[in-house]
Amino acid sequence: MLAVQVQGIGKRYRLGQFGQGDTMLREALVNFVRNAGARKNRDNEYVWALENVNFNINKGEVVGLVGRNGAGKSTLLKVLSRITYPTTGDFSVQGRLASMLEVGTGFHEELTGRENIYMNGSIMGMKRHEITARIDDIVEFSGVGAFIDTPIKRYSSGMRLRLGFAVAAHLEPDVLLVDEVLAVGDAEFQKKCLKTMDDLRGGGRTVIFVSHNMAAVENLCQRVIWIDKGHVREDGPTQQVLSNYMATFANAQQGGADLGAIKSRVGSGDVILTGLDVLDKQGQTLNFVRSGDALSLRLHFDARSEIRDLHVGVEIRNELGMLMTISNNWMNGLSVSRVPVGQHHMDLDIDFLNLMPGRFYLTLWLKGPDSKNHDLLENCMVMDIETSDYYGSGRGINPQFGLIFLPARWRASEGLVTS
Repeated sequence: MLAVQVQGIGKRYRLGQFGQGDTMLREALVNFVRNAGARKNRDNEYVWALENVNFNINKGEVVGLVGRNGAGKSTLLKVLSRITYPTTGDFSVQGRLASMLEVGTGFHEELTGRENIYMNGSIMGMKRHEITARIDDIVEFSGVGAFIDTPIKRYSSGMRLRLGFAVAAHLEPDVLLVDEVLAVGDAEFQKKCLKTMDDLRGGGRTVIFVSHNMAAVENLCQRVIWIDKGHVREDGPTQQVLSNYMATFANAQQGGADLGAIKSRVGSGDVILTGLDVLDKQGQTLNFVRSGDALSLRLHFDARSEIRDLHVGVEIRNELGMLMTISNNWMNGLSVSRVPVGQHHMDLDIDFLNLMPGRFYLTLWLKGPDSKNHDLLENCMVMDIETSDYYGSGRGINPQFGLIFLPARWRASEGLVTS
């Protein structure tokens, strides 16, 4: 029995368009004023976020949706959730649908957590007594019991996420859409989310799961759909599709990298990344990197117009897509208030590389203060970390010891014989 049927879905946006169908009136008015001067020259500029997307999902399937940033994954889930409408094609969803697309999606700011639970349940077509029967489990799962009668506007993003997922999962949807909820929240909550989605699978529910965490996708999903530039590039068994998807990162560059020629980039292009150097403490190029090394990543960029409040960032993921760390100048307290037109660079100095030996991928980005991408290069560079003899014991650092290299020393009490 089909739970989701997608036939020829396409979604087209007009650049500079007044209202794209999925913005609030206030945002549409702001866009109208902002783009008033440019609209005449851009009326005929369109971008297809999705184009001729076709697939069917059977009842009880847990399907992973993978692809690079900007590939169209989130747009597809918004179409299925009826947050936005497709430009072409049609789709059908059988039964109740719940979606967890962004932190706090569907919450009303002025209502309390409890009131929002009842509102979301009503939207899904549930009766009040059905929601009441589940509300204790929802509150317990979310861990926000002390604040359940507090307006949502006072919740942190983590609290919103926990309550949102609890509502989506516990109101017994027939189809659940989940978009990167594991990117927020602590490890214990992530474990609860994964277990809940596994339980939904066992209970015959249908789940569409978007994540950059390939380990989670591999663990939960028997089938994966790979979206690339708005198209379905591959649809098949999890191991096969993930293997082919991750193989596309093999073209990432290692060592010093010329980034200007990369075509798979997302952003306004007002300022673009042109190069990256891996340097030692003396400023010389490093041909290989070891666990425990001190090094600098020098990001070169070219500003084509004057930029205000630039955020430069580096993201490191392992081969399974698991996020190791993110660093940017803003979080480190260095604000770049103005970038003149021309070529510049910024250095990220790493005092101690505490990753185990293995292969890692770097994602680099330039953003504005509103998180708008000027330039985003996803998994554009490979960093192979080699074994080091950090302790001078001749035994090296073994990747089987975990993900993180913890610089530590053992000390023995008097009376113990050591060598």
